[in-house]
Amino acid sequence: MASAGMNALPRRRQVAGPEEVARALAEGLPLRLLLVAERPKDPAVAAQVDAARAAGVPVRASSEKSLWRLSKTDPPSELLGLIAPPPDAPREEVLAAGGCAWLLVGLAYPGNTGFAIRAAEVSGADGVFVDGSFLHEGRREALRASMRADRFMPVFWEPALSSIAAARDAGRRVVAIEDVGTRTPWELDLTVPLLLVVGGERHGIPDEVIGACDETVRIPMHGFIPSYNLQAAMAMVAGERLRQLSL
Repeated sequence: MASAGMNALPRRRQVAGPEEVARALAEGLPLRLLLVAERPKDPAVAAQVDAARAAGVPVRASSEKSLWRLSKTDPPSELLGLIAPPPDAPREEVLAAGGCAWLLVGLAYPGNTGFAIRAAEVSGADGVFVDGSFLHEGRREALRASMRADRFMPVFWEPALSSIAAARDAGRRVVAIEDVGTRTPWELDLTVPLLLVVGGERHGIPDEVIGACDETVRIPMHGFIPSYNLQAAMAMVAGERLRQLSL
């Protein structure tokens, strides 16, 4: 049990400011991206931007508003770095990581899809798989709504059953989240390698997808309205997983 929990710890994190970026570069940490203010006021920022470019780290200029939304520091830092596995890692590598990934099935609206992708990224997911009917523009809209979480975490667009088969080959337990099931999320061990499956706004998870899962967990509801919005259900399970990992 302990080893599974350790493997499932989120490995993606933010470093903020010139000192933390310098430390990451000096320690050889996997710095995948640097976001820098368009007109930084701190003279130390330029030196770390040059050092990062020399080390082959992609550097992107960001607006003050974007850095304010993304920075975990107060006041917002003019320099943010992403320490993570490659955001463009192939599916097999992502699923072999041993943490938690999400599968979104049949979502009808790009905005909801983007909010769900963002919820997964915030909770430290290894990646997100999306089975939907979105064409190129719909996918772009979803990624915009996610705050471009695909810059920080892999996002795949593929059929659900293919994702489930690959997850099972990688040794992950596949768990559907629905309004039915015999156990609630806090009765389940969420520290093991997982693929968590959620369904669309109207019809939920298709029967053939539920049939391919190892288990279905039930989100308790006691109101008149018959369901939570998707992000609330995801946050409930993601938060319970982080609690079990004591993060």
